[in-house]
Amino acid sequence: MKKFLKLLPLALLLAITNVSAKSKVILLDDNSEILGKWTVFAETAALHKIDNKKLKNKWIFHKDGTLSSFGFDTRLNGFVEVKVNYEIVYGFIIKQVQPSSPKTETCKVVKLKDDLMTLKCKYLYYLLKR
Repeated sequence: MKKFLKLLPLALLLAITNVSAKSKVILLDDNSEILGKWTVFAETAALHKIDNKKLKNKWIFHKDGTLSSFGFDTRLNGFVEVKVNYEIVYGFIIKQVQPSSPKTETCKVVKLKDDLMTLKCKYLYYLLKR
């Protein structure tokens, strides 16, 4: 019983930390808040890192559930458009990894304020602006 009472505060602390971490995610009701053209200006493995990979890609979220991505392809020495499907499920963005692939990844909105949005996908954070 004494061990239980000693571990109880630790368990409560972990539970509170877990709840506060989850509360940072912004759940979307539908795609209306993200529709339109966004510029992906950086990507990073962790938000606290100073050196983000700078990008100049464009993402366009369409009403019909497609996401157009425009980015520079060094192999072709030009800009390429890639279209994938996406949907909002339980507040998260579920998008195809590649156009012809059934594989998807879940992206969570961790910041959505004014014209800035930060997405946390499987491996990377994407920093976007309108």
